[in-house]
Amino acid sequence: MSLYCIGDLQGCHAPFQRLLDKIDFSPSRDTLYILGDLVNRGPSSLEVLRSLSKLGDAAQCLLGNHDLHLLAVWQGVRKPGRSDTVQGILDAPDSQALLDWLRHRAMAFHRHGWLMVHAGVLPQWTAAQTVALGSEVEQVLRGKHLKDFLKAMYGNTPDHWSDSLQGADRLRVIVNALTRLRFCTPEGVIDFSSTDGPGSAPAGHLPWFDVPHRATLGTPVAFGHWSTLASGKNSVPTLRHNTLPLDTGCVWGGCLTAARLGKAAGEFELVSVTCEQAQKPGKPG
Repeated sequence: MSLYCIGDLQGCHAPFQRLLDKIDFSPSRDTLYILGDLVNRGPSSLEVLRSLSKLGDAAQCLLGNHDLHLLAVWQGVRKPGRSDTVQGILDAPDSQALLDWLRHRAMAFHRHGWLMVHAGVLPQWTAAQTVALGSEVEQVLRGKHLKDFLKAMYGNTPDHWSDSLQGADRLRVIVNALTRLRFCTPEGVIDFSSTDGPGSAPAGHLPWFDVPHRATLGTPVAFGHWSTLASGKNSVPTLRHNTLPLDTGCVWGGCLTAARLGKAAGEFELVSVTCEQAQKPGKPG
């Protein structure tokens, strides 16, 4: 039995299938942990959702910002963007089943000694707290007030966590941290302006994984979302302050990468396939 964490697919079905072939994946034996952004920007979002949903428990998937965007478009809360490639899902005969499957995915996992998120973790949050807060969002996504939640989900305020937060403000901070976070202050104030590499931190901010004394420092964290950390055909993700970035820019012509988790916490082996560029160069999101 092998366990794999895989970074952002973003609708790149052909590289995903090549990666599964390369690792000799068997759904009866192995488990995939997909770190969010299953869809969008790439050419085959519909095929990705169909493939993952058919794998059952062998594919444990997180929700990323692009997945939440798709749910918002489905519910009429957002309009499709110019770079979106999700219309095929919305028009498909099995659209309802696929989107219902998607809204039942998770926001965070703590499995096999690893914390797994799409984007990041605020400095105050422990691994257990991260999963618990993620479950608050999951309950709303799976409930009858989905559309109301999605209407209130977007926005940059509050920009920091407080245990006293309630309602839409509380859920919005959780979503922003788990699906959008790149930079924050040591106190956990989130920056929403920069999407570039770690050297582009705004004044007073750090990459979230570089914040000293963050509560998850002793837990290995696998995440995606930030393709400029480890993208390009010759780039290799490396463990940095006990975190492993696994968005290696597949949709931008980089690689699609799986980390096979070892028996010891924080132990892994990387397997990658090169990808054809599916999206014109631009700012990742």
